Amino acid sequence: MANKIHPSAVISPKAQMGDRNDIGPGCVIEDGVILGSGNRLWMNVYLGPGTTLGDENQLHMGAVVGHVPQDLAFSGAPSFTRIGSRNVIREYVTIHRGTTEGTATEVGDACFFMANAHVAHNCRIGSKVILVNLASLTGYCVVEDGAFLSGMVGLHQFTRIGRLAMVSALSAINKDVPPYMLCGGRPGVIQGLNVVGMRRAGLPAPVREDIKRAYKLLYREGLNVPHALEAIQRECKTSEVQVLVDFVKSSDRGICAGIGSEEAQEEGETLLPKKPARAAGPA
Repeated sequence: MANKIHPSAVISPKAQMGDRNDIGPGCVIEDGVILGSGNRLWMNVYLGPGTTLGDENQLHMGAVVGHVPQDLAFSGAPSFTRIGSRNVIREYVTIHRGTTEGTATEVGDACFFMANAHVAHNCRIGSKVILVNLASLTGYCVVEDGAFLSGMVGLHQFTRIGRLAMVSALSAINKDVPPYMLCGGRPGVIQGLNVVGMRRAGLPAPVREDIKRAYKLLYREGLNVPHALEAIQRECKTSEVQVLVDFVKSSDRGICAGIGSEEAQEEGETLLPKKPARAAGPA
């Protein structure tokens, strides 16, 4: 089936395109773009140089994919943006390409980016990730499969969000959020497990129980991180928990503290209730 291209769309002769694409009015497709099949670009979508788009994606009005990064170090060297298939990219979402020569910003499959979300240069986003309106990723962030970032969430550069983790609205995340966790606040702290997300992802009850035990060892038993990981590896045997262990071990920034911990209280401003002050004892 042939592509449907509005007469006002501007498409470079150096772009490559599959079939069954629907290109709306005012769209711009630059040199070096590789577009798969069955994609729909609504009006005024921009695809920058070096952008690869898979199949059956929907890009809504004003979406910008593959534009130059918002990085003072960017020198104009060729870089890339690689988007998978079956993603929904809503109005005015911005996804910028890599900042150094030959590098890329990458998005997997079946993600849902709501209006005005931003993905900065060199981010790596897995599959089935949801970014709610105005969620904003700075450079070099990693968001793993199935993670959920609520509205107006901000991530510090190089921060990682683990598989099936959920971050609540208005949060500011400056350390890594381990897989399966529920995180929120400013700065973000771990508040519990993303139980609903794990259930919806089809994790069996025994696996969820194993993850629950690992969470308690990491955040509720008063152990430091190395000792908690040793205990988790002794007591928890599922591959899903090993994903959690590997994530924590590979963290460069460190992981978010638990709610109510001394570390969380020392971070300063927070959207979470602080521990009540202890009543003074008798003189």
